[in-house]
Amino acid sequence: MKWCMKSVAGAAMLVAAGAVFAQAGETVKMVRIDPLTGLLGPVGVSQFKGYQFFAEKFSGKGNPAGVKFEITSIDNKLSPAESLNALKAAIDQGARYIIQGNGSSVALALADAVEKHNARNPGKEVLYLNDSAVDPDLTNSKCSYWHFRFDADTSMKMEAMSSFIAKRPDIKKVYLLNQNYSHGHQVVKFAKETLGRKRPDIQIVGEDLHPLAQTRDFAPYIAKIKASGADTVITGNWGSDLSLLIKAANENGFNGNFFTYYAGVTGTPTALGTNGAGRVYQIAYNHYNMGGQMDKWMKEFNQKYNDDFYTGSTIRIFEMLGAAMAKAKSTDPVKVAAALEGLEVKSFNGEVQMRKTDHQLQQPLYMSVWQKADAKYPYSPEKTGMTLAPVAEYPNYVSSTPTSCQMKRP
Repeated sequence: MKWCMKSVAGAAMLVAAGAVFAQAGETVKMVRIDPLTGLLGPVGVSQFKGYQFFAEKFSGKGNPAGVKFEITSIDNKLSPAESLNALKAAIDQGARYIIQGNGSSVALALADAVEKHNARNPGKEVLYLNDSAVDPDLTNSKCSYWHFRFDADTSMKMEAMSSFIAKRPDIKKVYLLNQNYSHGHQVVKFAKETLGRKRPDIQIVGEDLHPLAQTRDFAPYIAKIKASGADTVITGNWGSDLSLLIKAANENGFNGNFFTYYAGVTGTPTALGTNGAGRVYQIAYNHYNMGGQMDKWMKEFNQKYNDDFYTGSTIRIFEMLGAAMAKAKSTDPVKVAAALEGLEVKSFNGEVQMRKTDHQLQQPLYMSVWQKADAKYPYSPEKTGMTLAPVAEYPNYVSSTPTSCQMKRP
């Protein structure tokens, strides 16, 4: 009887030990749902190259769980309806990890659809990993256990941006120009709130919302900005909506400041040229001259794809998934979600943490300015001879904003 009990205990220990490495060698299927065509298609295409590049870097021995990451992409044409069809197709293909980022309207639709799918299909749950959609509602009033955001949200970025602007006495009149969807509305809201709190003397001399990815000529908007007397424009525009805006500003003689979220994204560096030197700023969780391992990766990426890597949240997704799967000893999304909550990893810009209360990554932010590339900051996007050089860093606690999330956990 004693021998039998020892055998059972020994077998149990072997099973437990085996479970630690049960996920090693498994293939984790991931699908990114984002635009690959249309005016904003170049952004999605460039970002997908980043996923392909880092899926290889972080597979197998590249992550503590020993899993292999396999990623494919579906073109959603920036449409929430198309995205829901893509989500169904991805799930039918066996994907348990869904990635998206371009467009908060799409993100809100996907978060809701994933929540409903998981409630109706126990045992077949999927996780939604958000790399770029920054509407604060996603981790506040509409937070979901199945959604994790790896970018900093609009309120976090504006908290840091307004701290920088507050120390610039030359900035006195601000124009708010943004895309007419949830993200653009939030930029306007938090710009007014934070500037009113930190620099109540600054005047908001105008504001406009324009259709997302439909405007080809921003000259009329530039005319209104010049007429308002604004010395600074704050915009959350991205992709063609930012590059065409900057192009119009250069062509129509607006020489004021631009404070942006996405000046480093595909197409915008070329539009900036040399005319934006010293007056176009970007607030983000990374920039082109991070140093260390990031510099090596960016050079290798550029040589392989003849393109620039800028969506650093891609790296964080692979870093944190690998760590969470090792911690959970599983690739099951339910167990991985639990392991992701509160998880801390050392990333390319220091310690980052996935806040448990709302699944919002807490991370440092950087203000960078467009300038000529030099020996200190040498990386030149789109072969412009220019770069984004850091001028201020904001640690996690500065940009962190409170959450109203009432998380419902399974």
